[in-house]
Amino acid sequence: MARMNDELLIENSDGICILTLNRPEKRNALNDALIGALKDAFRQADADEGLRAVVLRGAGKDFCSGADLSALQKIANSSLEENLEDARSLAELFVLIRECPVPVIAAVHGRALAGGCGLATGCDIVLAAEGSRFGYPEVKIGFVPAIVSAILRRNVSEKRAFEMLTQGGEFSADYALEIGLINKIFPAENFEAAVAEYVSVYERTSRSAVMLTKQLLYNMDGMQFAEALDAGSQTNAAARMTEDCQKGIAKFLGK
Repeated sequence: MARMNDELLIENSDGICILTLNRPEKRNALNDALIGALKDAFRQADADEGLRAVVLRGAGKDFCSGADLSALQKIANSSLEENLEDARSLAELFVLIRECPVPVIAAVHGRALAGGCGLATGCDIVLAAEGSRFGYPEVKIGFVPAIVSAILRRNVSEKRAFEMLTQGGEFSADYALEIGLINKIFPAENFEAAVAEYVSVYERTSRSAVMLTKQLLYNMDGMQFAEALDAGSQTNAAARMTEDCQKGIAKFLGK
């Protein structure tokens, strides 16, 4: 079943939700309406008990080129308080992605720049088509890729993050894979099919186990070793009590 509005297409099939940024004439540039639609979609995903994964992609030639001209004009004409409110609205989207109970997978083709690169970085997994380009060019116009820094710093080394954020250059999918920013590169000519095959793995795994794993992985960030082990122990015990685990053990023992 597909739902749509002017900014975002939403398609649900076999437990996979596909969100398509739908501003191809603007290279899927982010504006308030698109950000709002994304936040609404992730809130709905949070409540969908049949959902197993979310795929985020862009219509047209690019994944996302960042903020559009109207958003930049709004920034230039706003007060500090108004800009802070606007920035927190974008930060809320990153929180919703991080707190979405199932994997959120960015499927990047073409260019993912500035806020678009940040959006991809904020997902749990990033898949890229050969030839795709990434970058955080904000410093070139006096802006700071500040919100994504919280995630980028957790994905790559401090020195890599510093270099990418302060030099503002574009980089290839190959480089992004080398430094651990993305997970896989697929041939551009069959990218959509390759993404679908990759994501289909989550149709065959335990939904509850994947959800518990995502929650544990992110909650461990910043914990001391003993605290992390205790969190792992609690998740281990909780997993044992789930229906999926009980059925899995019974099936294994019945072989």
